[in-house]
Amino acid sequence: MPAESSESDQLLLDQIQLNLIQGVGPRIRRSLLDQFGTPSQILNAPRQDLLNVPGIGEKLANAIIYRTAKSTAEEELQRCRAAGYQLLFEESDDYPSLLREMPDPPALLYCKGEILPEDELAVAIVGSRKCTHYGLQQAEKMAAALARAGVTVVSGLARGIDQAAHRGALKAGGRTIAVMATGLSHIYPPEHRELSEQVSAQGALVTEFPLDQAPVAGLFPQRNRIISGLSMGVLLIEAGRKSGALHTARHAYEQGRDVFAVPGRIDHPASAGCHDLIRDGAMLVRSVEDVLEGLSPAKTPVKVSENREVHTPRELSLSDFERDVLNLVTLEPQHLNEIVQSSNLDSSRILSTLTVLEMRKVVKRLPGGFLVRATG
Repeated sequence: MPAESSESDQLLLDQIQLNLIQGVGPRIRRSLLDQFGTPSQILNAPRQDLLNVPGIGEKLANAIIYRTAKSTAEEELQRCRAAGYQLLFEESDDYPSLLREMPDPPALLYCKGEILPEDELAVAIVGSRKCTHYGLQQAEKMAAALARAGVTVVSGLARGIDQAAHRGALKAGGRTIAVMATGLSHIYPPEHRELSEQVSAQGALVTEFPLDQAPVAGLFPQRNRIISGLSMGVLLIEAGRKSGALHTARHAYEQGRDVFAVPGRIDHPASAGCHDLIRDGAMLVRSVEDVLEGLSPAKTPVKVSENREVHTPRELSLSDFERDVLNLVTLEPQHLNEIVQSSNLDSSRILSTLTVLEMRKVVKRLPGGFLVRATG
């Protein structure tokens, strides 16, 4: 390795090297980190210490000790930099904060495009690859409406519902993130190469897998936890009882995310998984307002522009005037008269709009004529 490589480069190279070793998945990696502390200490651990870690056998211990991988960390990093890909790891500032809440977050994210702070306001749209015209229609419509409201649409670049979700967000001029189950050098399915270029230009392609990882069936369920992890909530549109989208819903519940489902015909198997979820407590969705109203508040305010923060997704469905009035209300209690006097807006319209905002649960009324911005 060149002498001028920085300490942060070495940390990144250790992360990449561990990620390149076949058999070191999220759970094994977490066990190794719990035991040894850092990727560097894992890569330099004695054989017997490695074998003492649950899940590590002779074959995997040898792979770690002898660094048996198809390419080296230096080659992988060089290729990423030449292609303009970002590499985000848990310790880096630009690593998505929602992923840190997961029990098994990806230690390394390969990113083509850019993940922005406002992407914390994200909803995943997932469903069946073999879907009906109704499913495609609803996915594109919901994605477009969410994108117009300022929500980033997350999906998996798959055929069917995923494809429609990405296209809906793109057509609306919004942001979208595709979470892949392959490396960035293997766009899958191959006919979505053009779509992947559009997604990376208007959002990001992300994956935890090395550049040359080809499609393998078992990696798709593993990928699904990142789709839900990047999102405040997951919306299912057309999922049969055996659909992989139900894995994403399960991950969402485990991660404390909100789960929504669009109903279909009660006699059509394509929607049976969605109907089961609704029966078991998922929120039924008739329009995008159901999603915006049903999402839990952001853990911390999300900055969406220079002078605007969003505390709860409900705010995204407000009109421009309602938003202007909401911005008069602070997190500290203020008297109604003080709020009205602080603005040049028409006082009667302010008063009637404050009542609407209270009904929409973005403003709380306190005793004595005081108001405060709702954050939960």
